[in-house]
Amino acid sequence: MSSSAPAKVPAPEQPGAGRTYGALDRFFRISERGSTLSREVRGGLATFFAMAYIIVLNPIILGSAKDMYGHQLDNGQLVTATALTAALTTLLMGVIGNVPIALAAGLGVNSVVALQLAPRMSWPDAMGMVVLAGFVVMLLVATGLRERVMNAVPYGLRKAISIGIGLFIMLIGLVDAGFVSRIPDAARTTVPLQLGGDGHLNGWPVLVFVLGVLLTLALIVRKVSGAILISIVAMTVLAVVINTVAEVPSWGLTTPTWPGNPVASPDFGLIGQVSLFGGFGKVGMLTGVLFVFTVLLSCFFDAMGTIMGVSDEAKLTDGEGQMPGINKVLFVDGLAVAAGGASSSSATTAFVESTAGVGEGARTGLANVVTGGLFAAALFLTPVATMVPSQAATPALVAVGFLILAGSVKEIDWADYTIAVPAFVTMLMMPFTYSITNGIGMGFVTFAVLRLAAGRGREVPSAMYAVAAVFAFYYLMPALGLT
Repeated sequence: MSSSAPAKVPAPEQPGAGRTYGALDRFFRISERGSTLSREVRGGLATFFAMAYIIVLNPIILGSAKDMYGHQLDNGQLVTATALTAALTTLLMGVIGNVPIALAAGLGVNSVVALQLAPRMSWPDAMGMVVLAGFVVMLLVATGLRERVMNAVPYGLRKAISIGIGLFIMLIGLVDAGFVSRIPDAARTTVPLQLGGDGHLNGWPVLVFVLGVLLTLALIVRKVSGAILISIVAMTVLAVVINTVAEVPSWGLTTPTWPGNPVASPDFGLIGQVSLFGGFGKVGMLTGVLFVFTVLLSCFFDAMGTIMGVSDEAKLTDGEGQMPGINKVLFVDGLAVAAGGASSSSATTAFVESTAGVGEGARTGLANVVTGGLFAAALFLTPVATMVPSQAATPALVAVGFLILAGSVKEIDWADYTIAVPAFVTMLMMPFTYSITNGIGMGFVTFAVLRLAAGRGREVPSAMYAVAAVFAFYYLMPALGLT
């Protein structure tokens, strides 16, 4: 899941504006929506530069994890899979949904796959569960149940899930950059983390990270389009210079060295490496279902909010806030989740950075065609993408975590403790337990219990009671001797 500050939408031009675009205009309804060809192209470019950081970040998150057999995914293959899936799904959303909403591997969901699924099964098993989650999303759309299921979870809890994921990916960024590290058990302390590797901030890599965070936030404050990408490029250049002139013992996963040949053929080795049901044999049916459910929730609610938010910014909703033809958009979103798993790039979802394109005037799916084309071009720049050290890319995680928090925390009704307390539990348990599953489960259980305690049990949908019961049973399994 990702986020950025909404851009101001310029006043639309009069439909047509003295220009006709023939079949292109009729297919994408450019003039009908008060846009122009140039606005759509500019919007597509702005969206790509606002979200292209995912080509770097997704391989870092997935590539740094190991499955239960100790296997790691190849960084170059991950870059290919990430760019390819973003290109195809963004193009599909543009052509089928005709909305300027781009898609790519979701931040937060990839953390679930890397840190919760993969350590307990093989990578093909983990990606198979992502594919299954995508199938469920498409089934919910086809049966008309997606919006009904969405309504079962209170609005405040949906926002808390987004905030928890934001805090979680921020912590991941701090850990991956070496800004904080785990205190070893030998230290015999209850404090879990420390600053740097020894209680202090040492070394050039950490300095690059700190400067990257400050630059990213400064650009966001200045409302600079593509702030995250600009920061990644600037810090990568700085890291290359530092690595050239100074002796740096280790940058971690990637050493910032300019490749001899920046252009290379994409490596499609991860495409199709999926086992749909193998994971259930590793973790059991109940845990497997909960894993699929966690991926489903992460994609389900984040995408729903993003789609409605961006479409509202683009003035594509009616007077009641509904978007005509939303089922097509939701179906492509579900297909994108499955496609992300099939390519081993994790679940693909709608990116709120699409508001950058809307701010440039994009109103139709033609902007997505431009964005998708640029992602396709990025397939041939794998050597450049894989030279970016984590210290240059992870400042984006900190910034995105803040933006998710800033955009969602005010939407929670803190005066209603039956919502506020479960929301508080949800958002804190994700980073504190390093688990999105725990955050969602504990939040749902707390919500059901508090509503019953307040005598408001009838206000809780039956679906919420069922989900809370499943999570409660899951947490009681060790005590019951079922694990």
